[in-house]
Amino acid sequence: MTIPLLICDDSNMARKQVARSLPDGWDVDITFATNGVEGVEAIRAGKGEMLFLDLTMPEMDGYGVLETIKAEGLKSVVIVISGDIQPEARERVLKLGALEFIKKPINKEKLTNVLQMFGLLD
Repeated sequence: MTIPLLICDDSNMARKQVARSLPDGWDVDITFATNGVEGVEAIRAGKGEMLFLDLTMPEMDGYGVLETIKAEGLKSVVIVISGDIQPEARERVLKLGALEFIKKPINKEKLTNVLQMFGLLD
């Protein structure tokens, strides 16, 4: 079954890097969002059952996205991918419902390992 995957990051280069790091043969339908507002709209439209989320973005940051998902009871499995590696940031996103926090720059092996660890790959 194809998984609606949303990559939400204000950096075009980072969005492309995440897309290139996806496991080979993973059955996903990718949507891109350039800020948190676009990201939340895409999740509401059913395009983000799986979400790879940056924290630092204009209009609405990743924390705001996580808070909105929680407040509205939206269905989305979230993995944060960010350069903000402070322990407080990791702790905060996990409390807000993110499954995991991966440090940028991401690589295929790390992403695949995290997806397998949580049973998100066949």
